[in-house]
Amino acid sequence: MGTIYMDHAATTPLDARVLEAMRPWLEEWYGNPSSPYAAARRARAAIDEARERVAGLIGARPSEIYFTSGGTEGDNLAVKGIAWAREANGRHLVVSAIEHQAVLEAARFLERRGWELTLLPVDGNGLVDPDAVGRALRPDTALVAVMHANNEVGTVQPIADIAAVTRSRGVPLVVDAVQTAGLMPIDVDALGCDVLVISAHKFYGPKGTGAVYVRRGTPIEPLLHGGGQERGLRAGTESVAGIVGLARALELACAEMDQVVPGLIRLRDQLAAGILERVPDARLNGHPTQRLPNNVHVSFAGVDGESLLLNLDLAGLAASSGSACTSGSLSPSHVLLAMGMSRELARGSLRLTLGKANTEAEVRQAVELIAATVERLRKKARSTARML
Repeated sequence: MGTIYMDHAATTPLDARVLEAMRPWLEEWYGNPSSPYAAARRARAAIDEARERVAGLIGARPSEIYFTSGGTEGDNLAVKGIAWAREANGRHLVVSAIEHQAVLEAARFLERRGWELTLLPVDGNGLVDPDAVGRALRPDTALVAVMHANNEVGTVQPIADIAAVTRSRGVPLVVDAVQTAGLMPIDVDALGCDVLVISAHKFYGPKGTGAVYVRRGTPIEPLLHGGGQERGLRAGTESVAGIVGLARALELACAEMDQVVPGLIRLRDQLAAGILERVPDARLNGHPTQRLPNNVHVSFAGVDGESLLLNLDLAGLAASSGSACTSGSLSPSHVLLAMGMSRELARGSLRLTLGKANTEAEVRQAVELIAATVERLRKKARSTARML
């Protein structure tokens, strides 16, 4: 049996059509886009075209798109860049308690240097209350950061409602959309955000390339200093192939969304229902309906999550317990704890995220593997407890 891959929130395989679009910029047209000769001008034109395509796909202007190395750099640029640019107005940050570590650690970096940090609470489904955002705002608030959808439990946030609050108070809103790009329509004006971050490898594009939307007029300082690339906001020679690949991957994902997403929702619901039916004391985490179309996050009482993942891997199922960026951590998920889950139950969690190549047969097989593995681990735990 081959591996059943259900960790698409961590990364997706590179689409063959994306690789084909990237290939010339890897093999033939390798000029540095900042150089003055013809080969370089061709590379510069490719970046400009990619910028226009990305902007059009999310309802932005080309001048509002900046290319980065991915989601982590984009989140750091957004949080630190806006904070530094607005420091004279105040040194207070408002960040949801369930943000990706790239946002949380950037905010904590600033906190260690004298900034005040307010963590927005979430309810048991992982939702941020827009009214809570309003209560957290102060005259010295530099920014608010709330992700579009949570990377662990899949809950989609009411960003437009939150943006209405922040905009009325003149505070920039940073939105990490790394998990939603390619799975949900994104229109920056409809969302109302001031900064939005995406990463190509989450929608069948190349690793190491991302994009940041910065609404015109939003104050922001560079994170990296050096040359004048990306209109002075992001120094460093651009990855032409990666940028071309990001634009092509996003273009394909948006064009095929109406065909792909309904299938993902069907498989997601079959997977969740199968696990809840077959495994006693299993709990589905995150909002029951307001969630990513490919996300199933479950917790199992009396099971160690690390043992569960290792056993599933040996059985041929690739999944995770949460963010790939914190897979080495022994601590329970900060997302689940913020949602009010006990530390013990949080340690017994499993995240399954589907992709466009997954099948109903794989879903049925995954349910059987999970049910059998959980039962075996629970029996082992009971046997060990009786011996102690």
